[in-house]
Amino acid sequence: MTNDCVIRHGTVILEGGEVICDVAVKDGKISQIGQDLAGAETIDASGLVVSPGMVDGHAHITSMGGGYRDEWEGYETGTAACAKGGITTIVEMPLNQIPSTTDGSSLQAKYDSGKNQLRVDDASLGGLVPFNLGGGIQELDEGGVCGYKCFLATCGDRSIEGDFQNVDDYSLYEGMRQIAKTGKVLSIHCENAAVTDTLGERAVAAGAHTLKEFVESRPVLTEVEAVRRAIFFAKVTGCRINICHCTCFEAVEEVIRAREEGVDVTCETCPHYLYFTTDELDAIGATTKCTPPIRDKAEQEGLWRHLFDGGLSMVVSDHSPCTPDLKDKANPFDAWGGVSSIQTCMDVMFDEGVQKRGMSLERFAQVMAADAADRFGLTQKGRITVGKDADLCLIKPNSPHTLKAEDLEYRNKISPWIGRTIGCQVVRTILRGTTTYSLEGGVTSSHDGTFILV
Repeated sequence: MTNDCVIRHGTVILEGGEVICDVAVKDGKISQIGQDLAGAETIDASGLVVSPGMVDGHAHITSMGGGYRDEWEGYETGTAACAKGGITTIVEMPLNQIPSTTDGSSLQAKYDSGKNQLRVDDASLGGLVPFNLGGGIQELDEGGVCGYKCFLATCGDRSIEGDFQNVDDYSLYEGMRQIAKTGKVLSIHCENAAVTDTLGERAVAAGAHTLKEFVESRPVLTEVEAVRRAIFFAKVTGCRINICHCTCFEAVEEVIRAREEGVDVTCETCPHYLYFTTDELDAIGATTKCTPPIRDKAEQEGLWRHLFDGGLSMVVSDHSPCTPDLKDKANPFDAWGGVSSIQTCMDVMFDEGVQKRGMSLERFAQVMAADAADRFGLTQKGRITVGKDADLCLIKPNSPHTLKAEDLEYRNKISPWIGRTIGCQVVRTILRGTTTYSLEGGVTSSHDGTFILV
C-alpha cells in the first residue's frame, strides 16, 4: 500500500489507551496504524500527542446575518478558528443566523451560504420552534440534519422575522413526538423561562448591575427544573435528548438517574464552566456572560467529578460570539449572553483536564471527540481507527503560551481567555488527511470542509 501521508512517532490516542506509533493516511482515511509505516509525506510527531480532531457538539456560526447580524462570526473566520484550535468537525446550531434553520428552505440557504467557506466539516442541527410543527421538522430530517435544538429559556428577537424562538410546553411535547419518529437527538437549552425572566426583571428594577447579581437571578433551581421537565417529556414521547451546557452537578445527576431508568439522554458542559467561577466574573467583564451562567467553585468541582466518572458525555464550545458593542454595556444584564471559545477548547481542556488533573488521554479523546460523534450519528468521526476519516489534532504538552487578541482568528477578537496562560499548544490540525493549520504556517488558505448529511 502506498500511503499519502504518515504521522510518525507520536503518542497516539487509541481506544484502549495511548501508544507511540505511526498513523498512515490514504485518500483522506486512516489506512494503517503501526510501526515504521511509509508514505509520500512524513510528519514528525515525536514528543506530541496525536488526538482525534475535536468534534464540537455545540457551535454557533452566523453565516447569514439578514441585515441584522452581518458583522457576527461567519464560516470564514469561525472555521479558521476551529482549525487553529484543533477542531475538525462542528455540530452547528440552528441560530443565530437569519433566517434560523427551521425548515427545508432555510437549511438549504445555510448550505448555500457555506459553499467554499468551510475549513472544518459541518453537521447541522435543525430548530424546534413553535412555528415549524406543521412539516418543518420533517423537511429538516430529509435535508440531512444530524439532530434538533430547542430552548426552554427565552430566546430570539421577536422584531426580527425568521429569528429563533423558544418553545412552550405544548410545542416541546408535540415537537418531541415528531422528532422521536426521525430517531434523531433533540438538544435542549434547559432554564425555566418564567422564573429567570421575572427574577432578572426584578433584579434590574432593584438596581442590580453586576455579573454576580446576574448569576443570582438565574439560580441552579431554574436549570434543574427544566432538565427534569425535559426528561419527563422524553419519557412520555420516546424522544432521544441531549441536555446542553450543564453548569451544575445537580443537573447532571438528574441525567444519570434518568439513564438508569432507561431514558435515552446525554449531557454536555463547556470549558468556561470548568475554568471560570462566579467570583471572578466582574473582574473579567462581560466576555464571561452566558446563559446558563458560570457558577461557583462547588458546582464547578461537581462538574469535573462527573466529567471524570462518565456522567457528563461531552465537552463542547457553545461558541456564541457577537460584535463588541453588544458586550460593551454599562449594565452587564444588558450585554449579549455568549462566550467566544471555539479556538481555545482543545488546549484549555488538555491543560486543565490532562495536565493539571490527571485525566487519561483515552477519556480526553472520548469527551472531546468520540462521544459527540456517536451521539449525533457522525460515523466517520471521533476516533483514530483504520477506515475513519483522518481527522487529527497534534498537541505539544507542557508548552505554555499566553493568549493575545491578535492570536484569535475570530472576526471580533473577544475572548475571556485573552491574557491567560495555557499550558500546551495545538501545533497541527489535519482534516481528512489535509493539514488545515500548523504552528509554523498558520491556518491554510484552502477550504477543505464540507457539510455532513445524516
